[in-house]
Amino acid sequence: MPPLAFTPRLLKNLLPSVKKLQFIYLHGFASSPQSAKAVYLRDRFAAVHHALHIPDLNQDDFTQLTLTRQLQQVSALLPDEPVTLIGSSFGGLTAAWLAEQHHQVQKLVLLAPAFAFLSHWLPQLGTEKIQQWEQQRYLMVYHYGEKRLLPLSYEFARDVPQYNDDHLLRPVPTLIIHGIHDEVIPIQVSRDFAAKRSWVQLIEVDSDHALGNVMLETWQAIQSFCQLQ
Repeated sequence: MPPLAFTPRLLKNLLPSVKKLQFIYLHGFASSPQSAKAVYLRDRFAAVHHALHIPDLNQDDFTQLTLTRQLQQVSALLPDEPVTLIGSSFGGLTAAWLAEQHHQVQKLVLLAPAFAFLSHWLPQLGTEKIQQWEQQRYLMVYHYGEKRLLPLSYEFARDVPQYNDDHLLRPVPTLIIHGIHDEVIPIQVSRDFAAKRSWVQLIEVDSDHALGNVMLETWQAIQSFCQLQ
């Protein structure tokens, strides 16, 4: 019997399905792939034999972070086949825009998505600090992944306004999980977003922005929505 010829196509078919980029998780602003939510969900996906791909959106250069850069980075990772994006906070906003731009994004799970991000984040900084940021070009921001202050370019603030949430209209099946006590992005933002889009399901939970006390409930909702066995 002649030896089996392992052609590239055959090799691709032999690769375990767990290696496919079927599920991608996008962490939040000033966070990392090692965040509590990212690690928890990665482990839950692994337990049901699925890989959760978690790119580092900092790209070793948090200072030059913009929403546009995140979109470009993840766009390059998207497979040609259907993919589900799971995004937390600013990662949720990123996921929503990727779904608007790429047909292969077939499902969205948004955890406390940062819609209207600047309108909620900038007031927390205060007018004087915002003016200093614009004049000096950099703002020191606490990075939860690095556990230290890092400079953030004012280009971040210039870049976000070009993305108007009202233009997110592609009917992608979407699950939003948002805490009713969210101190960063008010839950009303997600309520308004869902009310205008029949394809969005909103689950309100008794939690804050981190959703740390409802991770099991969050996972169960994701598992059901994504039909994970």
